[in-house]
Amino acid sequence: MDQNRINGVFTALITPFARGAVDYEKLAELVERQISAGVAGLVPVGTTGESPTLDNEEHIAVIAAVVRASNGRVPVIAGTGANSTREALELTKAADAAGADAFLQVAPYYNKPTQEGLFQHFRAIAESTDKPIVLYSIPGRCGVEIAVPTVQRLLEACPNVRTIKEAGGTVSRVNELRAACGEDLTILCGDDGLTVPFIASGARGIVSVASNLAPRAIVSLTHAALEGCFAEAEALQRKYFDLLTDLVFLEGNPVTIKEAMAQKGLLASAEVRLPLVSASEGTRLRIAEVLGRLEIA
Repeated sequence: MDQNRINGVFTALITPFARGAVDYEKLAELVERQISAGVAGLVPVGTTGESPTLDNEEHIAVIAAVVRASNGRVPVIAGTGANSTREALELTKAADAAGADAFLQVAPYYNKPTQEGLFQHFRAIAESTDKPIVLYSIPGRCGVEIAVPTVQRLLEACPNVRTIKEAGGTVSRVNELRAACGEDLTILCGDDGLTVPFIASGARGIVSVASNLAPRAIVSLTHAALEGCFAEAEALQRKYFDLLTDLVFLEGNPVTIKEAMAQKGLLASAEVRLPLVSASEGTRLRIAEVLGRLEIA
């Protein structure tokens, strides 16, 4: 995969369930809807895809299903991260065999490695494949941030590490990464509510949760920002503000986005797996109110 193709809107796909099992038929329908809406690519089995509650067999089966459904029309960046380097290597190898184009590698969570540990972890995975590795820094979930000097070291050591999904929640990180890494690093926003300021600071796209529900709106907003039409992009961001915030994170990801999709008829149910639970009645009412005044195609 040409790493220059990693720009624009990449949808962090939800994993649909039906009576406790992955609904592969619905997953294929969702993939088709995303591609028809003009997204640049798909990211199955990240946090939004409920990777923590999928077993390894399901994990790879979901990736393979998305690869089949997309059929080469857009790149598939498979979530294959883990807090065990051995497990991340095994998932990456299996996803590679399943036809994924690139691999999203989250910082190892819970065990809180040092920056040297992070460097060695990501380098080992990068050296296991010729395909692109997308680093994923989300300290709020992982308890550790991929520091800017560590990103620099990885760029120097690994030719297939050229992209980072940045979900630290601050625009300053984009500026720091740009200052340190320049054009060698592609930055993707990891927070729907910050897409416009991230792109204004040098990011080249978004790994979006909200685009599960409203791919056309997110594509329009992102393309406007990438083309430098910031007045248009900011107007779209204001219009869809509740979608970019409450409908993504009100009761955690992907609980709220699945509930919104179910209310729009895109899912038969908003089923999630424990320890996640369905949205509360108050949240369901809030979602219905927002959906009632938004135009979502």
